[in-house]
Amino acid sequence: MLQFFSGRERHMIAAEDTSAISEWMEKDVASEGQLSVDVYHTDKKIVIQSTIAGAKPEDLKVSLHHDLLTIQGTRSQPQAVAEDNYLYRECYWGPFSRSIILPSEVDSRKVEAKLENGVLTVSLYKIKPENIKIDFKD
Repeated sequence: MLQFFSGRERHMIAAEDTSAISEWMEKDVASEGQLSVDVYHTDKKIVIQSTIAGAKPEDLKVSLHHDLLTIQGTRSQPQAVAEDNYLYRECYWGPFSRSIILPSEVDSRKVEAKLENGVLTVSLYKIKPENIKIDFKD
């Protein structure tokens, strides 16, 4: 199952339905901004944080597919300003995305995302890998 969040809603798509993944892969990312992220882990979870000032939860989509977490969204400019009136223009307005390959397996049913004071925090709970003993045949 492919899991993603859009705003405050959690969505699940059957793994066989790869059209959403294909659509995402074919997207023109040159016109998107990229997020800066902090990724850290504890004994129980992996945490990803990103400052996303100007975005609301309904402007964000967080998805998880196997070991790839993707954050997508849009920042809307608060007011229209004529190009000639800018003295400096460093803020990015418009669509953005960031994909992160996770360093360990996580439970796709236990993913939490919250946006508070312009900081997105995504918590993914680790799954302990199984040790599988392999016997040799004679």
